[in-house]
Amino acid sequence: MSYTVGQVAGFAGITVRTLHHYDEIGLLVPSERTHAGHRHYGDADLDRLQQILFYRELGFPLDEVATLLDDPAADPREHLRRQHELLTARIEKLQKMAAAVEHAMEARKMGINLTPEERFEVFGDKDPEQYAEEAEQRWGNTEAYAESQRRAASYTKEDWKRMQAEVADWGERYDALMSADEPPTGEAAMTMAEEHRQHICTWFYDCPYEVHQGLGEMYVSDERFKAFYDSMRPGLAEHLRDAIVANAARHGS
Repeated sequence: MSYTVGQVAGFAGITVRTLHHYDEIGLLVPSERTHAGHRHYGDADLDRLQQILFYRELGFPLDEVATLLDDPAADPREHLRRQHELLTARIEKLQKMAAAVEHAMEARKMGINLTPEERFEVFGDKDPEQYAEEAEQRWGNTEAYAESQRRAASYTKEDWKRMQAEVADWGERYDALMSADEPPTGEAAMTMAEEHRQHICTWFYDCPYEVHQGLGEMYVSDERFKAFYDSMRPGLAEHLRDAIVANAARHGS
C-alpha cells in the first residue's frame, strides 16, 4: 500500500512543501516513485514521518532528528520510550504553567490588581482572595457582585490603602461611640451605620437599605465577619447590626 504526497500531507497535517523539503535534505525519502517521478510513501515511511513529527513537536532541530533516526544502534522502541519520557516532562511543565495562569486568572477575577509586594504592604497577613470562591458561589450571579468586581479591577495600591484607612478611621470612631455608651438606636450610631452603607456604595456597589440589613445579619451570623468587626471592639458586630436596622427604619425601609 502506498500513498501520494498529497495524501500523506493530509494524514499528517503538514504541507506538501514540508514533505518535499524532508525529501530534499534526506530526512524522509519516499520509498517509491512513479515513472513520472511522483513521490509515493509506504507504511515504513509513515512510521518514520511520525517519529520525525514527534521529535519536531518536542523542539528538536531537523539535523538532530536525522541523527537520532539514522543511528544504526537505535531500537525503534527506544525512540518511543525516549519520546514518552520527553512528552511526560513537557506535560508536567505545561501543567505547572497552566496552574500558574489559572492562579493569575483568579487573582484578576477578584480584581486585586497588585504585585505580591503591594498586596503584603496593603493587606498585611490578610489574604484578599481567601474567600473569593465562596463569595462567587454566594453572590456570583448578582449585579452587585459583578459591579464590585468591575470597580475593584481598576483600583491601584493607593486606592486600596485609602479604602483601608477609611475603614480604620470608621472603626476608631465606632469604638469611641460604644465607649460613650451610645445605643445602637441613637442618632450617633445610626449616622455611623449610614456612613458604613455609603462606604459600600462608594467603593463596591449600590447598597440599598434592605441589602444593608442583610449584611448586618451576616456580620453577626458569620463568625469570620463577626471576628473582623469585633476585633475593632468586642460586641461591635451586634451593635452595628442593630444600628443598621434602626437606620433603615428611619429611612422607611
